Amino acid sequence: MEKMFCLGLLFGAVGGALIVANSYKARSLVKKSQAELMEKVDEMMDERLKQMESTDKADKKSK
Repeated sequence: MEKMFCLGLLFGAVGGALIVANSYKARSLVKKSQAELMEKVDEMMDERLKQMESTDKADKKSK
């Protein structure tokens, strides 16, 4: 059962890679999705940094 799952996963990954490599639309869709994901990650990191800065300032004021 596990072997069949692993083989299916492997064939699916290889098949997906071949489709993306040979299709302009699929390749552009992947690139667009990657760009959107990176943008969201950057926004999340900026928010985290702002939160950390504000907690650091609050800690310094309380001391």
